[in-house]
Amino acid sequence: MESMNFHQQSFTKQQSGTDVPRPPHTIPILLGDALRHHRAGRLTEAERIYRQILALDGHHADSLHLLGVIACQSGHYDLGADLIGQALRHCHDNPEYLHNMGNALKCQGRIDDAVAHYERALLLDPGYADAHTSLGSALWAQGRFDDAMGRYRRALAINPDHADAHNNLGSALLAQGKFDEAMAHCVWALAINPDHAEAHNNLGNALARKGRITDALAHYERAVVLKPGYADAHANLSSVLLAQGSSDEAMEHCIRALALNPDHAEAHNNLGYIFTIQGKFDDALAHYGRAIALRPDYAESHHNLADIKTFQPGDAELAALQALAGRNDLSEHQALHIHFTLGKALEDSGDYEMAFEHLRKGNALKRRQIDYDEGRVLGYFQRLSAAFNTSVFDRFQGEGDPSPAPIFVLGMPRSGSTLVEQILAGHPQIHAAGELTDLEKAVSVVLNGLDRPVRYPECVSALDGVTLRRIGQSYLARLPALADGKVRIVDKQPGNFLNIGLIRLILPNAKIIHTMRHPIDTCVSCYSKLFTLGVDFSYDLAELGRYYHCYTTLMTHWRTVLPEDAMLDVAYEDVVEDLEGQARRMIDWCGLPWDDRCLSFHRTSRPVKTASAVQVRKPLFRTSLHRWRRYEAHLAPLLHELGSVFPASAPRPDTATVQSTAPPGEAYPGDGRFREPGSGALQGGSEVSFEEVVHYKCQGTPSLAGSATRPACGIPARFLP
Repeated sequence: MESMNFHQQSFTKQQSGTDVPRPPHTIPILLGDALRHHRAGRLTEAERIYRQILALDGHHADSLHLLGVIACQSGHYDLGADLIGQALRHCHDNPEYLHNMGNALKCQGRIDDAVAHYERALLLDPGYADAHTSLGSALWAQGRFDDAMGRYRRALAINPDHADAHNNLGSALLAQGKFDEAMAHCVWALAINPDHAEAHNNLGNALARKGRITDALAHYERAVVLKPGYADAHANLSSVLLAQGSSDEAMEHCIRALALNPDHAEAHNNLGYIFTIQGKFDDALAHYGRAIALRPDYAESHHNLADIKTFQPGDAELAALQALAGRNDLSEHQALHIHFTLGKALEDSGDYEMAFEHLRKGNALKRRQIDYDEGRVLGYFQRLSAAFNTSVFDRFQGEGDPSPAPIFVLGMPRSGSTLVEQILAGHPQIHAAGELTDLEKAVSVVLNGLDRPVRYPECVSALDGVTLRRIGQSYLARLPALADGKVRIVDKQPGNFLNIGLIRLILPNAKIIHTMRHPIDTCVSCYSKLFTLGVDFSYDLAELGRYYHCYTTLMTHWRTVLPEDAMLDVAYEDVVEDLEGQARRMIDWCGLPWDDRCLSFHRTSRPVKTASAVQVRKPLFRTSLHRWRRYEAHLAPLLHELGSVFPASAPRPDTATVQSTAPPGEAYPGDGRFREPGSGALQGGSEVSFEEVVHYKCQGTPSLAGSATRPACGIPARFLP
C-alpha cells in the first residue's frame, strides 16, 4: 500500500467548489473507480478521485468518510478523525462511519471515546462483527478483559470465519496462560488468512510458551516477512533466538524493534536480558528501567531487574513492587512474576517471613498453570534403574564412540553446575557450550530410525554395539566445532543425571562431573526460582522433596552399577571452602594441565544463560551456604519427603521448630498424591518421552509481545467485492 503525504489544506481548497454542476450519474462511476484503486492500495489515485467527487458534491458523506480512512491508513489520525467526523455530521446514524471513527480515535489513544463510538455503531447494527471485534480490542486496552473476550466471542458467533476476532481471542487467551486454546484460535485465523502477520506472531507466542521454540521461530520469521515494520514480531524473534543461544542475532532484532518503536517495552526488556547474560549489568539495568518506566506493571522486567539488583530496606523499587502485589487487576502471569520478584527482594532486605510468603504464593500460582504428572516422572526413575543394570554394562563394555572430548556437568538444578562450568571454561583447552539438548536429539534420531519401534529405556538391553556407537557419533556431530587449541567441550545440561548410564554406553571415555549441594539448600534454591522451561517438580515443596529423593536413589544406583571412576562428585560447599583445590581436582579429572585462569571464572566475558548468570560474575562468598535456615520453620512438607537423604556431614533441621506454611484449610498441592494409604510407595509409571524428562532451562525471562489485530480504518463491507 502506498504511503501518503496527506494535507488538510489541499482538501479544504477542493471542498470549496460545492456549486459545480454534479450530474447524478457521474458520482457513482467515480466512486466505483476510487474504490477499485483504494482496494488495490493505490491510495494516491483513490484520494484524487474522492476529491474529484467532493468538488462535485462537497457534502458527499461516503467520500468524506473514505478520504478519512485513507488519512488514517497513512498515519494521519487527527485528519482522519476530522474527515470522518464531517461525514458523520451529514449522516450521523451510519454504523460504518461510527466504527471507523472509533478506530481513528483508538489510534489517537482516545480509548474511552473509541468505546463510545463502537457502542453507538452496535446499537444501530448489533450484528456488526467488525465493530464487536474492535470494541473488544478497546475494552482490553481499558483492562476490561472479560468484556473484551465476550465481544470477540460475539463476533465469532456472528461470523465464525472472522480472522481478526480469532486472532484477538487467541491473544487474550495467551495472556491468561491458556496456551492450547490460544493456539487453536490462531491456527483458525491462519486457515482463513494465511498472511495474517499478527496471527503468526501470536501463534509463535503460544508455541514458545509450550517450549516449541523451533516452530515458534518459523512463525515469527513469517510475520516479519509479511510485515517488515512489525516491532512486536522482531522483539519476539529475539526471544526465541536467545533460547536457541543466538544472542548476537537476537540483539539485531531487538535493535530493529527499537528502531521501529523506541518505546517498545518488550524489546527493552529483551535487550536488558542480553546484556545480563553478557555480564554488562549497568546496560541491563538501564534497559530494564526503561521498560518499567514505559510500563510500570511490566512484571517480567521487574523480575529481571531484581535478579541483578541487591535490595535494601526502604528501597523505592521495593515499595513499588509491594504496591503492585497489592493490586487485584494483575493477570495470573503478572502476579506470579511479582511474587517471585518480591521473594528475592525481601530476602535481600532481610524480611524472610514475608519473602517466603511471596514465594509460597508465586509457586502456588505457577503450580496451577502446569501439567506435572508426578507418577509418570518418578516412575521413569524406576524404569531407568531397571533398564540399566549391571549385565547391560558388562555386555556393552568397550562399545560406543571412543571420543574423550565431551565433559558432562550434571546434577540437580541449583546445585552449582554453572559455577563448575565457569571454572572449567577458564581453561584454554576447554570450550563451555552451555545447556545443550543434543543428547536427547541424538538418541531420538537414531532410535526412531530403527526398523522396529522401541521404547526407551526398556529398549537398551535389545540394542547392539553398532547402534550405541551411532548414537554417540550422532551426539558428537551435533556439538559446535571446537576452535583451535580446544580439546574438550562441556555440556552443562543438569538433567543429564538421568542419562549417566546411557552416556557410559555411547561415550565411554567422556568425563562426567556430578555437582552436589546440601539437599535442603538445593531444594530451597529451586523453590525460589521461576524457571523459563521445565523443572515442573519444583513449584510444590512436597513434590520437590519426592523428586529429590528419587534423584538421590538414582545416583546411588549409578554408583552401584558403574565403576568407581565413572564420575567425579563435586560438592558446592567444598568449592566455596577450597576453590583452588577443587578446581585443580576437576582439571586433573579431565586429563588436562593446570591453568591459573580457572580461578578467575567471575571475570569471563562468555555469555551465561542460566539462573546463576549474576552469581558467577562475582567472586565466591559464603552467603549462599545454609540459606535454608532462613526458612526452616516453613519447610515441613519438604523435610518430610527428604527423609533420610542427608549425608552424614550435612546439618539437619530442628524438626521441633518446623511448621506447615499452608494456610488454614489448604493442603499443599501434591501432598499425599500417588501414595497408597499406609505406604510410602510411589504409584504411576506410564511412558515418558526422552525429551520430556531430560530437558529443562534455568535462565531468566526474555518476554513476548502479544498482538491483537489493531483496529484499523478500512473500506466498509458494502463497498467490498
